[in-house]
Amino acid sequence: MRPKTTGIKLPPRMIARRRLLASGKMWVGYYYNGRSDDGKRQELPLGTDLAAAKRKWAELECADVPADASMMKHTFDQYIRDILPKKKPSTQRENMLCLSQLRPIFDAAPINEIRPQDIARYRDARSAPVRANREIALLSHVFNMAREWGHLKSENPCRGVRKNKEQPRDFYADTEVWDAVYAAAAPELKDAMDLNYLTGQRPGDVLRMKDADIRDGALYVRQGKTNKFLRILLRPNGAQSQLATVLERIQARPNRKSDSHLVTLPSGDPLKQWNLRLRFDTARSAAADRATESGKKSLAARIKKFQFRDIRAKSASEIADIKAASELLGHTEGDITDRVYRRVGQAVRPTR
Repeated sequence: MRPKTTGIKLPPRMIARRRLLASGKMWVGYYYNGRSDDGKRQELPLGTDLAAAKRKWAELECADVPADASMMKHTFDQYIRDILPKKKPSTQRENMLCLSQLRPIFDAAPINEIRPQDIARYRDARSAPVRANREIALLSHVFNMAREWGHLKSENPCRGVRKNKEQPRDFYADTEVWDAVYAAAAPELKDAMDLNYLTGQRPGDVLRMKDADIRDGALYVRQGKTNKFLRILLRPNGAQSQLATVLERIQARPNRKSDSHLVTLPSGDPLKQWNLRLRFDTARSAAADRATESGKKSLAARIKKFQFRDIRAKSASEIADIKAASELLGHTEGDITDRVYRRVGQAVRPTR
């Protein structure tokens, strides 16, 4: 066989074809220069990803995968290209933050040489223990995908690696704290706080609620994180709930646009996450200042710890039946509700 004049850096019998697309971009495809069963020359497509093409070439040649195609860098690249776009935007951003920590450490490592002790060393070296847990969870998924793609020959090295211990947030917004912030809140923040408390949903799900979600005597909720579908009854057992009263208050507001979001600005535009954050921070600061001026330093300190996300936990904590609380929050397991969201002690009786 004559020496290769193009693609000199490619393995033997692997060639690259290039085409200039109408968009002006250069398309590159890789092929295996082989033979058909009857001996005729045949180019077998290997794809457009060089690392993946080299792995397919190795299978056809019954040879070892070239070293540069067996590095974690290529697995990370494929994960970002093929898996990440299928996730929700917020998850993509979170994953990219994790990858920004993982890639400088693991990019140049041969994927089949990484061992559980390497993952454990990474965990111990990270200065942010909770973030390390999230990063290792993502890395584990990357390794699982690598096994499907044929990059990883051994078991997932993250399996069995101990995670750092996490302490769930335990702040509980009691009635005094709630009333202080609620009194200082703008009308749209009061709407958001009421809906968040009475439905037990995540802040993002509350801001997405619309008039169209109220039908057949219920508020319909599609949870953004889990895609779980809930139907929150407005008149359980025939009696009007406080949630139904709040919805009537919102919909009866003068000059309100019909068929809009439930939580809106005075202009009628939907309240966004940053609007919510700004209004809540403003109300919390005003409430803390008032408590301080009244000489209630302990209350002011508790108010300053209050975060909007604590409202969901307040909902779970104030429902006596753990099963009912878990169902409202959309949890499939009551353990999560009890361990993370129930922030008041179990009610017990004294000895006598």
